Amino acid sequence: MQHNVIGAGPAGLLLSLLIKRRFPNWSVRVYEQNPPDTTFGFGVVFSRGALEFLERDVPDFHAQLAPRLESWPIQRIVHRDERIDIDGNGFSAIGRLQLNQFLQELCRAAGVSIDYEHTVGSLNDLPECDLLVGADGLNSLVRRDLEKEFAPQVDWLTNRFAWYGTRQLFDCLTLTFRANEHGTFVAHHYRHSSTMSTFIIECDAATWLHAGLDRMSDEASRAYCERVFAPDLGGHSLVSNKSVWRQFPLLTNRRWSVGNKVLIGDALRTVHFSIGSGTRLAFEDAIALDRAFGEAGNDVSQALAAFERERRPVVEKLLAAANASSFWYERLPEKMSLKPWALAYDYMTRSGRMTDERLRELSPRFMARVDGERRGVAS
Repeated sequence: MQHNVIGAGPAGLLLSLLIKRRFPNWSVRVYEQNPPDTTFGFGVVFSRGALEFLERDVPDFHAQLAPRLESWPIQRIVHRDERIDIDGNGFSAIGRLQLNQFLQELCRAAGVSIDYEHTVGSLNDLPECDLLVGADGLNSLVRRDLEKEFAPQVDWLTNRFAWYGTRQLFDCLTLTFRANEHGTFVAHHYRHSSTMSTFIIECDAATWLHAGLDRMSDEASRAYCERVFAPDLGGHSLVSNKSVWRQFPLLTNRRWSVGNKVLIGDALRTVHFSIGSGTRLAFEDAIALDRAFGEAGNDVSQALAAFERERRPVVEKLLAAANASSFWYERLPEKMSLKPWALAYDYMTRSGRMTDERLRELSPRFMARVDGERRGVAS
């Protein structure tokens, strides 16, 4: 069996690793247009639930990954300079490059072939194979060459965001809300290594235009954001890595596979970064597709059908929560009038899935504060 994968990101590399470990005699080759030490963005974040699924489904991989993660037991909301800690809402993070390099090492040790700096112009450029996996992200070649068959749909959110890094190290995953004469901003920031943090800045379209960010150079835009978040950066600068302002695309596909070709990860669908599940879904896709081949053997059509049958209901449920989260941020200016504790509560219940009962179990200290405020008794 010959399995070809386009895209050496988390989805493509983990799938290749799992398939090669399960079927050592199968040939697995990954094509990647970028060099091995190149990635865009800074860190990726995992919820506690995301790590629990890794520990359950791929315990060996989880055991190797866990020591490389930065972890913390709380999440923090900063609004009007007041810190609201949400206990029990733990997360972990790792640098994107560090994660990719870790997966590269595992793949090479397992016997996966990875062709870096190999640009595939068309699917016709690739040799014949039994399975072709499009793990090539939002701008997927596999999906583009078979656009009519996959039937993708993209809706663009109106907020703008830019993905920076900083050497300011943060205690935990934090959302910091700021306002100035131009409008409202929120930063999603967290430590992803012992020396660097991720710092994503988001604002509504009106703020972006009023601030003149649509006309600024990259350097001027970065300097402006440093001024907005000066109280939080502690004298540190923002670090750019193709940190251009963009709108988030909500991508879905009517079909997941066409013949012997299948999409996974961001090539299949995107989830807003506010829910922290993009890499989690990519990993889950890889694990489910590997499991499908474990049951179907070399019957590709049976494996692809089983993969979609298992994953589609789960993905659609999470997409609904992710979309609700992204739409919450689309209403950012109206949230700024809330008191800090009320904004934090509104944030935690934004997806519609979190009840007060569940939140009291997850975050008893935070909910004690909320209940006290509701009774008019600060706690």
